[in-house]
Amino acid sequence: MNTGARAHVTDIDIRALFDALDAQRLERDLSWQGVADEIWNQSAALNARRHDHPIGPATLRGMATRGNTSCQHALVALRWLDRSPESFLPGEVKPTRALPSAGPDRRLRWDLGRLCDALDERRREDRMTWPELARELRCTPSQLTGIRTARFAIGMTLAMRIVGWLGRPAADFIDAAEW
Repeated sequence: MNTGARAHVTDIDIRALFDALDAQRLERDLSWQGVADEIWNQSAALNARRHDHPIGPATLRGMATRGNTSCQHALVALRWLDRSPESFLPGEVKPTRALPSAGPDRRLRWDLGRLCDALDERRREDRMTWPELARELRCTPSQLTGIRTARFAIGMTLAMRIVGWLGRPAADFIDAAEW
């Protein structure tokens, strides 16, 4: 197995993301419902057109207890904070690329197909099996092979392990989308 030179696989600190949300909430004197409303209203035109279900305060508060969140939920929080996912990786500040700009007619979304394609391409280049790669990324093989068919999201921890393993910025796999 050729592992090549790539970044160290590390976990995003979801508790730090929650703490940043909470600090901003307190600074702006908002309830958790107020935070959820502001986050949802960032994409007001898209939401009105799609009649989507809004993010709830329990989803935001749950980050602290679960230690993870969906990759799509993390993006709405990161957009509200105007921060990159890399800013929540432990250790020294990582070079990063800004997330795409999204107006009220868009929301930030992970392109899981593009992420899966990049992962599979590197896996094949390194002549790794899915079980070998899963061990390296500390997950199950089915979590990796299921990315392509995931309906909406995967865990943010796994998404960031993958971009770390690829040695690429998360922004390479995030779009300002109309869904």
